[in-house]
Amino acid sequence: MGEIPDHLKPDLRVLFVGYNPGETSARTRHHYAGPGNQFWRLLHEAGITERLYAPTEDYLLLNSGFGFTNLVARSSPSSSDLSPAEMTAGARLLREKVARCRPRLVCFLGKEVYRRYAGLKTSTPLEYGPVETAVQVPGTAEFVAPNPSGRSTIPYQEKLAVFRELKDYLNNLGC
Repeated sequence: MGEIPDHLKPDLRVLFVGYNPGETSARTRHHYAGPGNQFWRLLHEAGITERLYAPTEDYLLLNSGFGFTNLVARSSPSSSDLSPAEMTAGARLLREKVARCRPRLVCFLGKEVYRRYAGLKTSTPLEYGPVETAVQVPGTAEFVAPNPSGRSTIPYQEKLAVFRELKDYLNNLGC
């Protein structure tokens, strides 16, 4: 497989960070393209986007201030296929990307994605929602949302509630 391109630019409203691309995303070279991935539906139903976008339109959201990247660029059937060394290196690179782009908000799609980024132990308790205590890049807010993968065991309505909280948080930040 391979990697998919990041969609980054300075001063994004939101930078969405996934674990790593799945096989369908790698094959199509578009973010959150897996048939069971709920990302685009969650964005729309939460009111973050004005319409339902298809994965093939991911690049269009850059003009609206939404960027996309991953903790690890390499695709795999599952994030469990990633080595600890890959995740550590990916977290370092991700911190550099965030510092360079300076988004208003970084939204981590999964608790473990944030833990890796912030250098926290896997056992560190973490709730969905805004991260107030360990912001990595000054001036950039952090938010943890559920992984939108269809494999996630979190019910859709619970994911949607967190994405609606994300929309409210964005409004409170003025973005």
